[in-house]
Amino acid sequence: MEIAVIGTGYVGLVAGACFAESGNTVVCVDLDPAKVESLSKGIATIYEPGLEEMLRRNLHAGRISFTTSTPEAVAASQVVFIAVGTPQGEDGSADLSYVLAAARQIGQAMNGPKIVVDKSTVPVGTAELVTKEIQAVTSHKVVVVSNPEFLKEGNALDDFLKPDRVVIGTDDLEARQVMEDLYSPFVRTGKPILFMDPRSAELAKYAANTLLATKISFMNEMANLCEALGADVGKVREGIGTDVRIGPHFLFPGPGYGGSCFPKDVSALGKIASDAGFDFKILQAVTAVNERQRRVVLGKVESEFGKDLTGKTFAIWGLAFKPKTDDMRESPSLTVIRGLLERGAKVVAHDPEAIKEAKRIFGDTIGFTENNYEACTDADALLVLTEWSTYQRPNFETIKRLLRRPLVIDARNIYTPDRMKQMGFTYHSIGRATVSP
Repeated sequence: MEIAVIGTGYVGLVAGACFAESGNTVVCVDLDPAKVESLSKGIATIYEPGLEEMLRRNLHAGRISFTTSTPEAVAASQVVFIAVGTPQGEDGSADLSYVLAAARQIGQAMNGPKIVVDKSTVPVGTAELVTKEIQAVTSHKVVVVSNPEFLKEGNALDDFLKPDRVVIGTDDLEARQVMEDLYSPFVRTGKPILFMDPRSAELAKYAANTLLATKISFMNEMANLCEALGADVGKVREGIGTDVRIGPHFLFPGPGYGGSCFPKDVSALGKIASDAGFDFKILQAVTAVNERQRRVVLGKVESEFGKDLTGKTFAIWGLAFKPKTDDMRESPSLTVIRGLLERGAKVVAHDPEAIKEAKRIFGDTIGFTENNYEACTDADALLVLTEWSTYQRPNFETIKRLLRRPLVIDARNIYTPDRMKQMGFTYHSIGRATVSP
């Protein structure tokens, strides 16, 4: 099948590469010539495990190409995916300006009937808006399909190639058949392709992300309650996660959720509900809890050093909002680092992938090291903010030797309190009692 993908951000690039991997001919469009040049050379512009290798393999096979020309891509394709950004507006809504601009460009370039697929995360009713936008500039038949993505950063290729489900919103029988043919290679193990109306498909994406964000906020509230009551949130998590009605996923407490999806989608769903005249109180609480949780690490720092941190140095392990990505959008590390700097502290940070992005954000206001242990040199405490595998089993004797004081604040609960105490650390975690030697 001939496919065009408008937008080579996270969703567009992963979708384009995976469609090419299953034998389709894919043309990806981006307006940035430098980005197109890099991608055409097989250099991925985002970090995602396995993506660059897949990209190079399909470039070599001639199944994927990149261009700045939307007309060229649309004219050569049967199915056109819109995978551009939908940034959060000031009122919390999703900004559709890029989506609608892409729709106009597609309409102007159409040389025959097309299936246009909304792959971007968009509000309910967007398929109708895109249809009107395209029909205003072409006489060719167009069917607009909603096909939300459910990709986890760091695991996106597996999520696309082996999805839990594929959601397709369309009332058109021909488009339904084409989309079923397109996705059939990815669901050979029996996972479902769920067909529904476009509005339900659009809402399903927001509902999924918001429910996951709700689980995270709930567990963070439970963690704070555990600290107040002297309970262990890890034991509580086991007690509820083994209930098949609840499950173990997204029950790990931490410094709040981040990334490009959860914060934006929770806000967008709240705006959708508000516009419909519905007071979605749970969403308001989820957002409020997450904002408060981002400051929990700073509270633990203040409990040890007070509010004035002048002359203090803090080592940070982990800048990305989660492991296996360089994405720092809405990362809890941003709140922690800015809070430390505002209180007069010095920060030295390490991350396996996100240092380049952190330098873009912070410049020379904080220090960076290529080795995680180097960040601990003469620091007053180590703050672990992202649970990268390289941090899971460190040499604690080295950490203890390098720090001015054996103090670790672990926002991801990757270490064991009893062991940290035995090794001579003062150890703070989330939802568990603080221990000291």
